[in-house]
Amino acid sequence: MSTLIVLGSQWGDEGKGKIVDLFSQKFDFVTRYQGGHNAGHTVQVGDQKFVLKLIPSGVLHPNVRVVIGNGVVIDPRALLDEIEMLERAGIDPRRQVSISSRAHVIFPFHRLVEKVSEARPDRVAIGTTSRGIGPCYEDKIARRGIRVADLLNTGNFETLYALLAEDKQTLANAFGIKGVINYDEILADYKRMAEKIRPMVCDTAQLLNDAIRLGKRVLFEGAQGTMLDIDHGTYPFVTSSSAAAGGACTGTGVPPTSIDGIVGVSKAYITRVGGGPFPSEDKGEDGEKIREAGLEFGSVTGRARRCGWFDIPLMRYTAMINGFDSLIVTKLDVLDGFDEIKVCTAYKAHGVVIETMPAENLLLEQIEPVYETLPGWPEPTSGITTFSELPKNAKDYIEFLERRTGVEVGCVSTGPERMETIIRPGSKLERLLA
Repeated sequence: MSTLIVLGSQWGDEGKGKIVDLFSQKFDFVTRYQGGHNAGHTVQVGDQKFVLKLIPSGVLHPNVRVVIGNGVVIDPRALLDEIEMLERAGIDPRRQVSISSRAHVIFPFHRLVEKVSEARPDRVAIGTTSRGIGPCYEDKIARRGIRVADLLNTGNFETLYALLAEDKQTLANAFGIKGVINYDEILADYKRMAEKIRPMVCDTAQLLNDAIRLGKRVLFEGAQGTMLDIDHGTYPFVTSSSAAAGGACTGTGVPPTSIDGIVGVSKAYITRVGGGPFPSEDKGEDGEKIREAGLEFGSVTGRARRCGWFDIPLMRYTAMINGFDSLIVTKLDVLDGFDEIKVCTAYKAHGVVIETMPAENLLLEQIEPVYETLPGWPEPTSGITTFSELPKNAKDYIEFLERRTGVEVGCVSTGPERMETIIRPGSKLERLLA
């Protein structure tokens, strides 16, 4: 197989960074297809921890070309800061990174607009990271956005920037914001940053399609998770881009006919950051125990994640949306020591069993989870790299998830390090990586 999509099957934070980093050694290209620097992928390599917000996790492998696709929105300052962070660690990202000329650009006033919007008294707060992601996508869809290609064209950039700045100033005046946005200073700063990223910019759709045509192997890295997808997630508590597998094609310019496999990443439990429905959330002692054992705090924001039990209906839904060939279950070791482990196997609302994922946010908020309880395991799973060596109850748990979701579990992660991973022999995932 030459092309593989790896994406989150829950609400993000499933450990995709480690998985993409691990798989990258088998690929020539790793490309990010949506989101912005609001989605952090954490990769642990020995005693070094890397939090990558825009650059694909494959950058930690020197022979891998990493691509930031057209579906991503880019804050040039955040990108350059990330490049400098990697350079301090002895990595040469400028040699590896290619940036789509069609990707849209985030400006400081996008962040201000988002903060003002989230703080409105008549608005239900979504719980965004206030990094300007949503407002940048709004400008993109409204056809007034500025793309990287425009940023590099000095004359055209000034004209487009003046129009966008006028639009944002009108908005600032409407909200009574005065003297906060220095548009001339922003313009000069972005001109300087444009020259720094210029050598990395190209037509990445052409780059990737040419690579696939030549038999090169390409890994597509999703940000966030399927339940945050703008169309298929728990709207309006979602991100502003297409986080599901379909976004890999629109966000890179690679056709669906070129995709060979799709793999979902899921925790052995489930977490969510920010507002929105969460049927299997545990607000008690077990939820807190999961949070502490799993270090469930946002890699970008540091916010405590909401924690709960594995959700079978949710997983069946995201498997349908994405067409998963295989599932990767991460952080199994976090459940070590639990006497009992709950699994949400069905939903109920007003006494009625719900067999599909409701679209209505209010109905989702009213859902009651139906749980089945499985025995836990006292033995540690941390660092185990062979499925047969897992405690019996841990193996039974994984096989229970397989049966109920209808998707094979081809990989189990038992710790943050690259090698603390089990690839199950004979699985479809093993064949996809061959």
